[in-house]
Amino acid sequence: MAIQRITLLGVPVDICRPENLESEIMELMARPGTKQIVFLTVWKLLRARSKKSTFAQCIRDADLIIPVSKSILMAARFLKCPVPHRYNPFYAVIQILTILERHVRSLYLLGGRKRTVMQTERNINSTFRALQVVGRYVGYYPKSVEENIVQAIYKASPTLVLLSEGVRDKDCWAYKRKNRFSSSIFLYYRDIFGIFSERKKRVSEEVFDKGLEIWSEIFHNPFKIFLIFPYAKFLAILLFHKLFRKNDYINF
Repeated sequence: MAIQRITLLGVPVDICRPENLESEIMELMARPGTKQIVFLTVWKLLRARSKKSTFAQCIRDADLIIPVSKSILMAARFLKCPVPHRYNPFYAVIQILTILERHVRSLYLLGGRKRTVMQTERNINSTFRALQVVGRYVGYYPKSVEENIVQAIYKASPTLVLLSEGVRDKDCWAYKRKNRFSSSIFLYYRDIFGIFSERKKRVSEEVFDKGLEIWSEIFHNPFKIFLIFPYAKFLAILLFHKLFRKNDYINF
């Protein structure tokens, strides 16, 4: 089996090795209905532990849950669970777009400011020439136009809808509207249009490999230093599971 799903601190996490990513994306493409890929950070993992929240249900309902925080791997080792493969979200998007291009599929862009999304489309068209961009809409839109956006995505039926900053419900956007689409994969990554349009710098591979990307975020937003408190909570929960819930993971 290409994908193994475990639960980590009560939250599902997928083990998808790079060599299995294409087959998994192909399988998602073949399924009818709304599908979702989630990039799971340690902060999202903490939020998803609240079982009754919409966000938690969204994570549990996702078709592919890819860990992007080094702390998630550390937690899996600490609890003696199977250790997932960690993806750099930017390069994971590149891999997915490459797979779609290889199979001549389509893409819809949702999010960002007008200049950002237009530059993103130009750069994608020049890099992934066989990948067809079938539509785009800016983020930060008024609620009154949302019906038009949903209808446009439904009619275009893109293989992948890539969501970026300015989409109000973020990861939950597709989940809350999942019965409104025919057959598309949805992926939210806040910074992707900013990086594609060269408005934002992506984290270097060296920094990401060391798990130090949080310091880049703190540099741009010093208030993120207060994430130390939820991280301390994460470590405390991890220790609790180690002491009282040994081997608490599930294979699906």
